Amino acid sequence: MPSFDIVSDVNQVEVRNAVDQTNKELGTRFDFKGSDARVEYDGKALTLFADDDFKLKQVTDILVAKLTKRQVDVRSLKYGDTEKISGNKVKQAVTVRTGVEQELAKKIVKLLKDSKLKVQGSIQGDAVRVSGAKKDVLQEAIALMRKSISDYPLQYQNFRD
Repeated sequence: MPSFDIVSDVNQVEVRNAVDQTNKELGTRFDFKGSDARVEYDGKALTLFADDDFKLKQVTDILVAKLTKRQVDVRSLKYGDTEKISGNKVKQAVTVRTGVEQELAKKIVKLLKDSKLKVQGSIQGDAVRVSGAKKDVLQEAIALMRKSISDYPLQYQNFRD
C-alpha cells in the first residue's frame, strides 16, 4: 500500500551557520559598535540579545535574512516575549520548531478525513503517515496539505510504492 510521511524538519547545521554569520555581521557593523547584541543557539532554541527594542528588531531582521539565504524556513521559528535584563538591555527567546506538533497532527488527520479522499492518516510520534490505495490519491493529499496548511513548514518524505 503506497504511503508517505508528513514531517517538519530544520537543518540544524544551516541554523548554526546562520547564527555564526549573524554574530559576525553584528561584530562588524558600525551601528552595533560597543553593543552587546548577539545571538546564541543551544540546538533547540535561539536567544537574541540587544541593547534596546530597536536593536533587537535589527538583530531579528539580520538573522531572518541569513536563515533565508541558507534555505531554512523561517516559519519554523516561534518568537517568545521580549524580556528586560539589566538596565535597557533586552533578550528574546526564539524556539526552532521541529517535528509535527500533536495539535497540528490531529488537524492534518481531520483534514484528510473531511476531504473525502481515499487515504488514511495516522499519527506516529512527531510525524503523520498517510497511506492510500493509489499514488494519484496520495499526490492529491499532498496538494491538499500544501493548500490548507501554510503557516507551518511541512515536508513530505519517505514516499513508498
